[in-house]
Amino acid sequence: MGLPAPEGKKFGYYLGAMRLPFLTASVMSALLGTAIAYNTHGVFQLGHFLLVLLGTVLVHTAANVSNDYYDHTSQNDWFNKTPTVFSGGSRYIQEKQLSPGWFLGCSLTCFALVAAIGLYLNWATPGNVILYIGILGFFLGFFYTASPLRIGYTPLGELTILIAFGPCVAVGSFYVQTGVLTLVPLLASIPVGLLVALILYINGFQDHDADKQASKKTLIVVLGKKRAASGLGILLALYFVMIISGVAGGYFPLLSLVVFLGLPLAIKAALTVRRHYDKIKELLPANGAVIGFHAVSTLLFSIAFLVDRWV
Repeated sequence: MGLPAPEGKKFGYYLGAMRLPFLTASVMSALLGTAIAYNTHGVFQLGHFLLVLLGTVLVHTAANVSNDYYDHTSQNDWFNKTPTVFSGGSRYIQEKQLSPGWFLGCSLTCFALVAAIGLYLNWATPGNVILYIGILGFFLGFFYTASPLRIGYTPLGELTILIAFGPCVAVGSFYVQTGVLTLVPLLASIPVGLLVALILYINGFQDHDADKQASKKTLIVVLGKKRAASGLGILLALYFVMIISGVAGGYFPLLSLVVFLGLPLAIKAALTVRRHYDKIKELLPANGAVIGFHAVSTLLFSIAFLVDRWV
């Protein structure tokens, strides 16, 4: 495991460390913000949209590799003896396939590229809204695991993810297209951000023992697995309540109720966690169900705004 890897294989490690399949969590929020801009203002600037997508992918990648680096320095990932494809980090540091320095360097490089994109978009849009959103996004992404704040080591980790992957991305994407701030993208971004937070929440069941050993006070550690298992169903129900409330209040199109097509995935996740909250492998279907539910429902939510504009 400690021998140098061939260059071709090492490139595969680089991609794996970035955890590309999980980037949908941020990309979907960018799509939603852009769809709402088209729905409410009839605008779509392709160049700005592509820059937002690139910036979103880069900042998410930066956060991913930064988390691996700082979870290494805190020993959190070393304490984890039962990692899964969804939890426990990429393991490339622990398996000596990539150096800790590579992770930190990759993170800082990605953040620097995001800063360049953000400064351009801030120049191209009115005021300094994008600058402020970018600063908040960097703060939440980097200090999620970096010292001295280590927000993810507190019960505020899920709230941080909700804000970063919900309002920051969706409202920023909307503003880049329209140059104005309105209530609709903010309201729509909160349930979507909640689903991303629940991806982290459910991973916390498998990471519980390692997190506790590393003095990481996640919601799962604070509440305990059994109580936290009931919480997942409540939070998933809250997502649907927010969508219904947005439709009833006239903020979301009636077509937004199409997100209920993802209800079987939400039910599967909630029931699986209630039955197997203390089992590693048996929880894997629930991990996949929450990720799938977020991707499907957010895509359908975005399509609802587009179709509402067209019809």
